[in-house]
Amino acid sequence: MQATLEQRARLDRRTSRIPRTASFWLLATALFTLTFAAGAPSPLYVVYQGRWGFSPATLTMIFAVYAFALLLSLVTIGGISDHVGRRPVLAAGLLLEAGSMLVFLSARSVAWLIAARIVQGLATGALTGTFSAGLVDLQPPSRPQLAALLNSAVATVGLAAGALGTGLLVQYAPAPTTLVYALLAVAFVLLAGTVALLPETAPRRPGALASLRPRIAVPRPVRARFLAATPVLVATWAMGGLYLSLGPSLAAGVLHLRSHVIGGLVVATLTGFGAAAAIVVRERHPQRVMVGGSLVLAAGTVVTLVGLATLSTPLLFAGTAVAGLGFGSAFLGAFGSLAQAAPAEQRADLFAAVFVVAYLAFSLPAIAAGLCVPALGLRDTAVGYGIGVLVLALGAVSLTVPRLARR
Repeated sequence: MQATLEQRARLDRRTSRIPRTASFWLLATALFTLTFAAGAPSPLYVVYQGRWGFSPATLTMIFAVYAFALLLSLVTIGGISDHVGRRPVLAAGLLLEAGSMLVFLSARSVAWLIAARIVQGLATGALTGTFSAGLVDLQPPSRPQLAALLNSAVATVGLAAGALGTGLLVQYAPAPTTLVYALLAVAFVLLAGTVALLPETAPRRPGALASLRPRIAVPRPVRARFLAATPVLVATWAMGGLYLSLGPSLAAGVLHLRSHVIGGLVVATLTGFGAAAAIVVRERHPQRVMVGGSLVLAAGTVVTLVGLATLSTPLLFAGTAVAGLGFGSAFLGAFGSLAQAAPAEQRADLFAAVFVVAYLAFSLPAIAAGLCVPALGLRDTAVGYGIGVLVLALGAVSLTVPRLARR
């Protein structure tokens, strides 16, 4: 381990164009831009739906293909920067992300949107692991937890900013379906150009082709914890999938709030409060955080359901805010609980399993909801979806509390 650190330091000194601290914050900015772009299409789905007349099932499919592509990319090329270096993967991924923005910019039909989301998912999956590793490589030695905090908080803050920022542009700026993508395409090209200035912290080493083989496993010592955490992973990410795919549609179709800013604000409330919760509870016992977050998620879901049943906008936003607090803390607790118990040499395989569960929960329930809308209606579908999240959150509590009590 010491040899690896010294090797990275020598490589860092040879390749650095800007100081490590500046490089660290440049990577954090690029990660924020990446997640901003992931949240940007959410307020636009209702615009595309009104323009091309596709069904809610098609809308959720457009949303979900991103998660499938991201998952495929994450479990195959997500770790390739350990073998070919961080900078090549960053440059290629950012340019591919810029390409996805150009496909959005040129979209003339549903097929174009699906293609754009697939390309965006592939680029995001390749970049996610590289950003995470790069931030750890470059974080200030005096702040050893900063990279982990930014990896968790910046992602959700970026989603919130992307949804809200796009809502503002759609409502008040010209060319609502093109301006945000043009700005993001330029941003990604500029960021790709700055990659050459970053220090290379990962020396080339053999095994690049072997690293493309997906490795997914739950180590025996953490299987009980993984079983207990699975309802949390499904509940939190399914809630996120509902809001990012159908949140603006709920605001427009159920509460009759036609402003695109409100549609973006619905998404931003969930993800923004989730980021705040993750920051507040990051130092606390992960299993207790998971239980507490699950209870808060359940409470927020109940308030949200009441808001939908009574068509109350204040209750919907209050419930979304509370659910967001539970969303951020419950997932952080579940992830931390598993990381804490897993053997170091098996964590990569475990995290792959975690993300498989998470991204499937992010996409499949949203597709199911989209299929149910024509028969049940948007409000009843959302209520049934919320009840499912409530059951999962309380189920996670019932599986974890006895373990804590025995301790």
